[in-house]
Amino acid sequence: MPSCIAVRHVAFEDLGVLGPLLAERGYDVSCIEAPLVPLDAGSLVAADLVVVLGGPIGVYEEEAYPFVIGETAAIAARLAARKPTLGICLGAQFMAKALGATVAPGSAKEIGYKPLDVTEEGRAAGLGEFATTPVLHWHGDNLDLPAGATRLAATAPCPNQAFAIGPSILGLQFHIEVDPEKIETWLVGHTVELGKAGLDPRTLRSQAASVGRATAEKGRAFLGRWLDGVAR
Repeated sequence: MPSCIAVRHVAFEDLGVLGPLLAERGYDVSCIEAPLVPLDAGSLVAADLVVVLGGPIGVYEEEAYPFVIGETAAIAARLAARKPTLGICLGAQFMAKALGATVAPGSAKEIGYKPLDVTEEGRAAGLGEFATTPVLHWHGDNLDLPAGATRLAATAPCPNQAFAIGPSILGLQFHIEVDPEKIETWLVGHTVELGKAGLDPRTLRSQAASVGRATAEKGRAFLGRWLDGVAR
């Protein structure tokens, strides 16, 4: 049975539609609460798959959140071994930082559903659906493209929305894993951020009701293909 470690930072930013996909493929999934349990680099490297999930902090906030230091080092060891790794939002930022790229606040927060500008390489990787189907954006930080990585998608506020290194290392700044039936947990969990950004939760709730299911269905298809490619 292949092993998967999900690195989680807040409870509601979970595997979403990726959870059933992993179960269907026979993965034994364990979840590590990164703020509470120090990441062991050896265990992270040994797993067949690692998924680093999102969260509302910045990877550059080591003084405020010291666990960030150990997590970055463990992810760096994992990536050095070139083993299958998926980072989502904060997870992608951790990957970029671990690979030596800069992560910093962007020019504006990007929160809500909207499509991507998908590169030719991104279309080849299977992200073309999201040039017309909106994805959920929920971030204020941007990452520089790591050395050796291929840019797969962008938006105006965020020029590096997705990157890949080979077929098995993938970073996504956006969310295609979110179950729209659980969007309320995001609206409650991020209420302070929404207030600071001047965003009405009713707007996001309406967006999720309108396009969230299509995003999740296409996200499930994309992630399933990526998992199958990793297994091959």
